[in-house]
Amino acid sequence: MSYPQDDKHVHSEFIEEQSTMDSKLALTATIDTMERSAEEKALVRKIDLCLLPVIWIMYLLSYMDRTNIGNAKVAGMTKDLKMDSNQYSISLVVFFITYVIFEVPSNLILSKTRPSRFLPTIMTLWGIATACMALVQSYHQLLALRLVIGILEAGFAPGILLILSSWYRKNEQSKRFAVYISAAVLSGAFGGLLAGAITGGLDGHHGLAGWRWLFIVEGVATAGFALISSFLLPDFPGNSKRLIVKLTDAERELAVSRLEADNVQGRTEETPPLTAFQALSQAARNWRTWIHVAGYMVIVGSSTLSYFYPTLVNGLGYTAHKAQYMVVPIYAVAFVCVVTTGYFSDKFPRQRGLIIASWLSIAMICSIIICVVYNVKARYVLLVFMAAALWSSNGLALSYASSTFGAMPQEVRAVALAMVNALGNLAQIYGAYLFPSGDAPKYLLGFGVISGMAAFGIAVYAIAHVVLRKYIQK
Repeated sequence: MSYPQDDKHVHSEFIEEQSTMDSKLALTATIDTMERSAEEKALVRKIDLCLLPVIWIMYLLSYMDRTNIGNAKVAGMTKDLKMDSNQYSISLVVFFITYVIFEVPSNLILSKTRPSRFLPTIMTLWGIATACMALVQSYHQLLALRLVIGILEAGFAPGILLILSSWYRKNEQSKRFAVYISAAVLSGAFGGLLAGAITGGLDGHHGLAGWRWLFIVEGVATAGFALISSFLLPDFPGNSKRLIVKLTDAERELAVSRLEADNVQGRTEETPPLTAFQALSQAARNWRTWIHVAGYMVIVGSSTLSYFYPTLVNGLGYTAHKAQYMVVPIYAVAFVCVVTTGYFSDKFPRQRGLIIASWLSIAMICSIIICVVYNVKARYVLLVFMAAALWSSNGLALSYASSTFGAMPQEVRAVALAMVNALGNLAQIYGAYLFPSGDAPKYLLGFGVISGMAAFGIAVYAIAHVVLRKYIQK
């Protein structure tokens, strides 16, 4: 097509103006994106600094209170209360009965209220109950308190999962879940050091055995920090007025909008809430919930090993007092592996299923070798790597579930996460019977069952890797 000379000149000027305008628009969009990115990074740093240290300490104390019964056993609790191996297993089981039953109701309450009120309240109460375990004079009194602590702790872990999934995008969650789980890992290390110091240093003071002082010290610490956390813990992005410092309206809007862009549903004060039945029904009918339930049951069932670390190490020939300290390296290696796994999993979010399957493969191999090798040092080293594999799988499994549940309404996500955590913890009921004292020192039953569960978990997460990929952003 030909143009007159003047028309060509006009057309050329039009093209130049259009090109200049497009360049300005592109530059403006780039600047806006950079500014938003800088604002978002600043917001995430603020969330990290205000949220993660609080929930880390809360979970550290929570896990100590849950597992200190293992340290108390080695320190003489079962002997003083005249308990046999079966009664000790029952004292572990009753905690998980009430813990599992009350998880879903607790998370439904939390999704409709404020975490800064609900979580510190139940934490204060279970801290008091833990301290009261120092007063028990019989096996039945111990059972009663373990039931109460199970009810009170039921709302904590799934509540923290809901908070983390409500503040962070899907490709940010693995690192934060790793930080969360690292508290449980280090609580084992600190618990061993603390148990060794308390049971050895306070034994006999004021006429109380060392294991009784263990419950007093840890229970009081829990209740004390719970009161502090009520002033520090934030609520959900849509209704939180503060972190530790004030959250501005612009920051709160950005916190909500960035999650909406990531297809993570939250609830603001204007959003009509779902009923408990609607939330439970939608979560139970979602097939993704049951894949994660099956996988997490394997991991948690295998991880009941942690309740028997002092007993297993003691069975390797160490004295009861030294066994408390020999547990520490197990948790130290696990801590490094958990943090490393969380960091790299956010870089490859679609590979989370394969990463979990790989860790479970290591756990299975170690467990099989432990069944056939009886050298004390070799079994201890294998126990260290086995624990690291199971702990690394645990944290990643939770972030994997959270990221695939992101598109669910907040109440449904709360129920789905609680179902995964609750039904997963059902495995701890039979897991409590895997290491009876009569099987010492080989414990073939326990390690044999764990080998089988790990093999099943490998299959579950290999399948999940294929069928859940489309729900995870790159």
